[in-house]
Amino acid sequence: MTKKLFTRKTKIMNDKMKNGLLWVLAAVITIGLVIYQRSTGPTYPVRGEVVIGNETVSYRLIRSFSGEENAGIIIPVNDKSITGKITFKRYKSYDDWLTVEMTRTGNELIALLPNQPPAGKVIYNVSLFKDGTEYQLTDEPVIIRYTGEVPRPILIPHIFFMFFSILFGLRAGIEAVLNRKDIRYFAGVTTVFIFIGGLILGPIVQKYAFDAFWTGWPFVHDLTDNKTIVMFIFLLIAWWRLKKKPEKRIWVYIAMLVMIAVYIIPHSEMGTEIDFREQEAKTESLK
Repeated sequence: MTKKLFTRKTKIMNDKMKNGLLWVLAAVITIGLVIYQRSTGPTYPVRGEVVIGNETVSYRLIRSFSGEENAGIIIPVNDKSITGKITFKRYKSYDDWLTVEMTRTGNELIALLPNQPPAGKVIYNVSLFKDGTEYQLTDEPVIIRYTGEVPRPILIPHIFFMFFSILFGLRAGIEAVLNRKDIRYFAGVTTVFIFIGGLILGPIVQKYAFDAFWTGWPFVHDLTDNKTIVMFIFLLIAWWRLKKKPEKRIWVYIAMLVMIAVYIIPHSEMGTEIDFREQEAKTESLK
């Protein structure tokens, strides 16, 4: 009797330990995917450094800005003899390039890029000068996208549900690979989280940020919206198939591969943007 009780307790402890390790594995992959997606997206700042005289100037050029103020481009430069200029225009427009001098405030060179409507973009180059020599910070111009402010009570739950949808989704995939018993539960939780975070809160976030609830297919080409609906459809199919035939795990594998593929695509890739050329053409046609 004592031996059976000991064996049972040992099995429970082993199951709890294995379950904990599986959660750790899912969490590590989730965090890795989130970091990769954010750091490779077109809104992630451009970082680098350039040696000017005796100083190494490190810079961080922003590619996303929210709010109603002008976007500040700030370059920390200690050498007071170094000056800067910024050249810019609206992205996808017929505008001429404008060049303005950067102003010095203490050990920083600062320039302001004019605010744009949500989803409007500005393309810009930054150059520093010392003793008549120009140092262009980037080989290619940098593009910054403007967004509206998203209230934290909307944004935080959206991030929460999307993050944990990845975590539970990967956990469902691991359950399927190891042929464990909780596959349907994890697939169901993932589907619900994607629905709440991506298809309910997502459009609300989109409305605040870009003044449109939905900019994916069939209206526009926003890849973020399209990725969300594709992911949800595959997860829903996987959950439904598990409900009908729990032993059929193929759709769980497919859904998890789709989810991983979605999160490998950089965040905001092919995102919402204004084509000012089209706006100008429409204005001309109304004259």
